[in-house]
Amino acid sequence: MTGRIHSFESFGTVDGPGIRFVIFMQGCPLRCKYCHNPDSWALHGGTQYTPEQVAENALRYKKYWRGGGGVTVSGGEPLLQIEFVTELFRILKGEGVHCAVDTSGITFNPESRKSVEKHEELIKYADLFLLDIKHIDGEECKKLIGADNKNELEFAKFLSKNGKDIWIRHVLVPGITDDDGYLKRTRAFIDGLKTVKRVEVLPYHTMGEVKYKNLGIPYPLAGVKPPEKERIENAKKILGAL
Repeated sequence: MTGRIHSFESFGTVDGPGIRFVIFMQGCPLRCKYCHNPDSWALHGGTQYTPEQVAENALRYKKYWRGGGGVTVSGGEPLLQIEFVTELFRILKGEGVHCAVDTSGITFNPESRKSVEKHEELIKYADLFLLDIKHIDGEECKKLIGADNKNELEFAKFLSKNGKDIWIRHVLVPGITDDDGYLKRTRAFIDGLKTVKRVEVLPYHTMGEVKYKNLGIPYPLAGVKPPEKERIENAKKILGAL
């Protein structure tokens, strides 16, 4: 078995608790307008590694994880390669490593037994899920990322039902996700989950715009500025975020 990897980060500090070794998987089916890694979209890009090779690479940094660190698999959308991630985590859990997944939840299909079984196998080894709630409104979500929010919301409920810790992440985009009504609906959904340990508001930024230019791709949010401090604090208050 091999997986396609976009890149690695040895000392991540924003992708879960403590210091993390972060694995950015290659490939994503979504086209989030605020995505800052368009170079991770292609399904057949990246470099191929076996789970054993990635685990060996990660474990070189194990001494730095004392106090709650570990390994986070991100993307792209990491669960497009769910079998690879599951095997990697199986190896790492054998070494006592805390394992986290940063995902949109888009791969979870509650109506497919095969999909559910794959995710049931994954959660045997994953300790934490950093779950993006892209947009609480299904139609607005389609406009924002190219897909509705059914799978991600069902995945959140699946994780909660199975007792898996969740960190909710919500990107605050002026004129798109910062409406108070949408924020209150998002909070109501979060309050219905039993295992949410943390909520993070991630202010939209334009740092990825140069990548679009270099790739010859029109930037979807050209002209949209990052949110004002007052709107960030407002969103944090409504969502109960840090």
